[in-house]
Amino acid sequence: MNSSAPEVTIERQEATGIIRLSRPAANNALTLESKQLIAAAVTAFEQDTALRAILLCAEGENFCAGADLRALESRLDDPVALEDYLRVGLATYDRLAAARLPVVVAVQGLCLAGGLELMLACDIAFAADDARFGDQHARFGLFPGGGGTQRLPRLIGERRALDLMFSARWIDATTARDWGLVNEVVPRAELVQHALAYCAMLARRNPEALTGMKRCVREGAQLPLAEGPRLELATAVAVLRSSGARGGIAEFKARRKPAATAG
Repeated sequence: MNSSAPEVTIERQEATGIIRLSRPAANNALTLESKQLIAAAVTAFEQDTALRAILLCAEGENFCAGADLRALESRLDDPVALEDYLRVGLATYDRLAAARLPVVVAVQGLCLAGGLELMLACDIAFAADDARFGDQHARFGLFPGGGGTQRLPRLIGERRALDLMFSARWIDATTARDWGLVNEVVPRAELVQHALAYCAMLARRNPEALTGMKRCVREGAQLPLAEGPRLELATAVAVLRSSGARGGIAEFKARRKPAATAG
């Protein structure tokens, strides 16, 4: 099943829902409409019980060079309109981060500013060998509004995050991998297929286990260490009572490779 929108293309491929940024001529700059379409796609994919993962990718040479500044500029004289505009972007990134399904992102070329914030909201990130990452806000006297100051230091550490934000410099894909910003670097020609293969692997996992793991990692990071294990314990009880866990245990006992963990 395929459908398309002017700025974002939505597709289903087997058990993977694909969200594709589709403004290559504009370096996939994010507009208000494109952000709303991304959030709506996540909601639609979560309601499709046949899907097990979401892939976010982009057409063209570059993943995303940031927000379309024309919409921002038109709201600078109205603080209420400006805050409403920023809230849409933040809500989109939060929607990705809180998605029930695992969200995989495939990044090629430039991934800057708002594009970086979009990538940061995803769970697993693959980068093409030509990818470059940076936060451009300080270079133009601007400020992150999509969670960049919060998610970036949690991934790469405070000093590296502040350096990227202060300097507005770019780093290459290898550095991004070494810093923990992305999981893996692959050849440009193999990027999307590599990410789709990873999504296909996720489809063979117990979905309730993956959802529980994501929730515990994300929510547990906000809890004191004494409380985090309690969240894990409650989640483990629920997941271990699921049909996926019961089936895995039965197959393990029968000395067969569990279907939920097949690589």
